Amino acid sequence: MGEVWFGYDKRLDRPIAIKFIRVDRLPDGMPDDELTKRFVRESRITARLEHPGVPAVYDCGTDGDDLYLVMQLINGNPLTDLIAEVDRVPVGWAAAIAAQVCSVLAVAHANSLVHRDLKPANLMLCPDGTVKVLDFGVAAALSPSATKLTATGVVIGTAEYMAPEQTMSGTTSPQTDLYSLGVILHELLAGENQFAAGTPLACMRKHVDEPPRPVRELRPDVPEGLERLILWLLAKRPADRPQSAALVYERLVPFCRDLSPLPGFVDGSAVHPVRMYAAVVGRVAVTATKAPAVEAREPGRRVLGGEDIQRVRREAGALKAESRFRQAAELLVEAVRSIEPTDDRAVELRIELADVLFLAGDYRRAASEFRGLAADLATRRGEDDHLVLRFRLMEANCYAALGDTALALEQMRRLLTDEERFGVDEDRILELRRRIGLLELGAGDRDRAGRTLRDLLPDLERRYGSGHPNVSKVRELLNGLATAR
Repeated sequence: MGEVWFGYDKRLDRPIAIKFIRVDRLPDGMPDDELTKRFVRESRITARLEHPGVPAVYDCGTDGDDLYLVMQLINGNPLTDLIAEVDRVPVGWAAAIAAQVCSVLAVAHANSLVHRDLKPANLMLCPDGTVKVLDFGVAAALSPSATKLTATGVVIGTAEYMAPEQTMSGTTSPQTDLYSLGVILHELLAGENQFAAGTPLACMRKHVDEPPRPVRELRPDVPEGLERLILWLLAKRPADRPQSAALVYERLVPFCRDLSPLPGFVDGSAVHPVRMYAAVVGRVAVTATKAPAVEAREPGRRVLGGEDIQRVRREAGALKAESRFRQAAELLVEAVRSIEPTDDRAVELRIELADVLFLAGDYRRAASEFRGLAADLATRRGEDDHLVLRFRLMEANCYAALGDTALALEQMRRLLTDEERFGVDEDRILELRRRIGLLELGAGDRDRAGRTLRDLLPDLERRYGSGHPNVSKVRELLNGLATAR
């Protein structure tokens, strides 16, 4: 994707790392402004990810046409070096590395952030034994479709570690990251990537078609329970994989034994403050406590007038224009709380809030807002109102972004039935049908996806012509499904 430079922060007197990312130009030779905006957005989401296993993001910006991230400089080695130099990575260390990655993924997934490009080169093993996960948000910023092929045939992402749904339809979810982790864990133990092939497309085909090889066939000393966990992670269908990174972490911890120093990688001769810190924190007892209820509205709140509302909207709009979505959302939340629910202006602010939450990647809160808006407006304007239908679609999109494909598909299919009944614009219906087909494919339901896309193709050709990009993409997907049989 680019290159990393060592740098120095003169203002704060500290070493830093600067990652420059190459930006492909558009056919007219101009820089891709939309990509730059997406990169800034993803960088800000990543910067909010607070975890000791994630390097701090200090800044982001552009240098000419190039994008860059300024990050904490990590003293460590990528797992590619460990795999290349250590003949047999001890079972305990392989499990410990994967468990630490799971602790990072658990926080990221809870914040609606999917890595999309987990691989050994993005995992750093430090001398104190900790693991750092690099490049959160980079793959998402570079392309909304992780498998998009550029004009030069370069895959956005890393084919050797891509989940089947990512290679087939570009859809990603928390289970996509867990699949990649399974590939990495198998490679740590076996010393080789079982899905490697001569070309990226050949790698992607192996992920889709070939069953994973049990690691004990290559290394008999691996415990059976760990082998079963890896095969679970490498299930072809996302729904057949573990439900969460936290669950995988729990299954890995019992295997994190005998963590002797790894010469050249993990130093055991010195007392590391990080290990001292972790040893104490690890003894904190875990108790289930119920959070106190919080009132939705403070008593005696100030009710905003018309001028105040206009000021809030201007300020939120300015923040949104700068991709400062989190601040815009906080401003809008306070404003919504300060307006009577029956006021039409409250609905307008709630619409802006839902859109900002979606742009900020806060899909859980956004889904709740879209669901409430759709219900309220359906009562006022009727179920066939265009905003009601739009908010229902956005709620489903939130669930798809969160990886709850089953719920997203359930809502989209119900929405499709209603839109056809209401006689909605054909372009919207065709796009919804295409989206349903992609999600079915991403869920591993090839038969149903094939039926959906085969029924859709002639309608797309009639509406847009055989040369339209969507027509070509659907035809390409159907050819891939036919080849996979």
